[in-house]
This record gives sequence, C-alpha cells and structure tokens, in this order.
Amino acid sequence: MTDKASDKLIVALDVGNASDALELFRQLRGFVSHFKIGSQLFTAAGPQIVREITGEGGRVFLDLKFHDIPQTVAAACVEAARLGVWMLNVHALGGALMMRRAAEALTEAAEREGFKRPRLIGVTVLTSADAATLAEVGIQSEPLALVLALARLVESCGLDGIVASPHEVEAVRAAFNRDDFMLVTPGVRPRGSAADDQKRIMTPAEAVNAGADYLVIGRAILCAPDPVGAARAICEEMARAAHL
Repeated sequence: MTDKASDKLIVALDVGNASDALELFRQLRGFVSHFKIGSQLFTAAGPQIVREITGEGGRVFLDLKFHDIPQTVAAACVEAARLGVWMLNVHALGGALMMRRAAEALTEAAEREGFKRPRLIGVTVLTSADAATLAEVGIQSEPLALVLALARLVESCGLDGIVASPHEVEAVRAAFNRDDFMLVTPGVRPRGSAADDQKRIMTPAEAVNAGADYLVIGRAILCAPDPVGAARAICEEMARAAHL
C-alpha cells in the first residue's frame, strides 16, 4: 500500500554537504526512490553528489531552476542529463524560446548520445510567493492566474509538466485534459508542521487528493528524529487519502 505512495514522494536533500546528503540518502533509499538536489547541496558538493546518488540507484530531481538566455539553458540541461538525472527544471518565466530550446536540446542529445532523456518541467510561482510578492516585482496577478498562464506556456513548449504549489493543482488538472502532464508540488507540510517560509501549503493528503503526481518534502523528514519513520508516516497518509 505504501509502496505506491512512496513512489509519489521526492525527498529534498536540502543539506549543506555531501556526507550528510549521502547519509540521509542511504537511510531512506530502501523506502524512497526519488531525491531532490537543489541549489544548496549542488553549490556545496557539485555534480559529483549527483553522480554518487544516481550511481547508487537514486532517481535525482535536479532542482536548479535554470533561467538564462536560451542557448545557456539548453546547454546546462544537456549537461544535467549527462549526469544521469531523472528530472530537472527550468523557470517558466524564462519564456517560450528558452523552454523550447531546452526541450529540443535534451531530445537531440539523448538520441545522439544514447542516454535516457530526463523529464523536463517548468517552475511556475514559488511556494514562498503570494500576490504581494508578485506585485513587488511588477507582476499584477494573483498566483493562481499566473500559474495557469505559465502552465499553458510550458505545455505549448513541449515540456513534461510543471512545479506549482498544491493550491493550484486542482485548477491545473481541470485546465489540461492530459494525464501525462506532471504536477510536482513543493509546499507540502504534514499537519502540525511549521510553515517556515512557505505561504501556499497543504498537507500530503490534501495535495494528493488535489491531483499532485509528486510531492517534494524536505524539512519535515530531514529534521525528524527518525527520517525513515517520518517518510513512512507521510506515505501512509498519502496512501489513505488516495486509496493507493
């Protein structure tokens, strides 16, 4: 029952060094398959930590939110794919040309070099942002409206899905008649956990019921006295909610 739920969980290895990351990965890998490597760990440990985790069987979501000129982003995505990542992301605010070039470059490199093309998803609105945050940078839009607009752009560029808060998942599901359009949701907190710097959050059960494909959870697992027990409890909650 929890096996299917654990396939929906991505543990965020948001730690500051390779040894802590590997210790957590090795504790959890018997129960969880997917692990996120983001800016903190990648800056501290570099590409080698990706190679080590993928080499030991982990499926890595490289969460670096590439956002630059199209050629630079396309080249960065290809290098990430060569590391063996399962999934990576770009920031949808980089625009259509940037996203199309990234998707095309990944497909071409995978065919040319014979590796499996990783999934490529677009980041919409960070879970730490609300309408006031968007207004600060000149975007006069509610988060939901912007997420929907960016999701449509992401799909039109041939990407595999989006990153959005669980608050937008149900609306995105309703807007796209595609089961294969992935919805990856950070901003998930077990009931009773601190929100920290997140603003648009839900519990694991709520996020799964809304239609999320994958839940990215870090602090609630990493900071627990028993990370495996915390991950198991989250998966049991997800399984009950979705009847997995």
